[in-house]
Amino acid sequence: MKNKQKNIFHSVLLLSKYLLLTVFLLGSFFTIAIVGCYVWVEFQTQDRLYSDINLIPTKKVALLLGTTKHLRRGRINRYFQYRINAAVQLYKAGKIKYIIASGDNSSRYYNEPIEMKKSLMAQGIPGNVITLDYAGFRTFDSIVRCQKIFSQDDIVVVSQPFHNKRALFISDFYGIKAIGFNARAVPLSNDIKTPIREFFARLKAVLDLYILRTQPKFLGEKVFVTD
Repeated sequence: MKNKQKNIFHSVLLLSKYLLLTVFLLGSFFTIAIVGCYVWVEFQTQDRLYSDINLIPTKKVALLLGTTKHLRRGRINRYFQYRINAAVQLYKAGKIKYIIASGDNSSRYYNEPIEMKKSLMAQGIPGNVITLDYAGFRTFDSIVRCQKIFSQDDIVVVSQPFHNKRALFISDFYGIKAIGFNARAVPLSNDIKTPIREFFARLKAVLDLYILRTQPKFLGEKVFVTD
């Protein structure tokens, strides 16, 4: 009886060791994949970001990436406001002629493109130079639709630096000549979740492009970017 219990104990112990080893190896692989994808995106795109309005080349179209305008309790989302400010700066400096405002409009109660257009016009941008992309549910969708729906292959992407890098990485895959204009960053002391989430977003971008061959949620008919 004692020998049987001893054998069971050793079997359970051995199984536990194998399970722990498996968990460790899987965790290590996942960590390496996350860090590797993050670094890949970082180094492939960092030399095409601009923060100085005087240095950025002139482009016909800016792709303004959307986010929610308001946070809880009605506070303005600084990611949103800083992106609007950056797009306005580009237009008023004569660096762009048109703006594609691409964001989520998944329900009639939530409309990022309309909010972006209102905010742009409130700062003096003419409504006729703003084109709305209502199906920019993700950065991936916004970039691919910019090429396939709006026929733009040479753009300046407007968002925060970490976001611009991922957008340019996706653009590279599709042969889009893209540069990024950096909106003002939000301090880590005010938002630590978004930079952490970016590690997983870059892994997802690599999977979408090279493994899953993901397609945008919606495509549709061509839209011309004109006055």
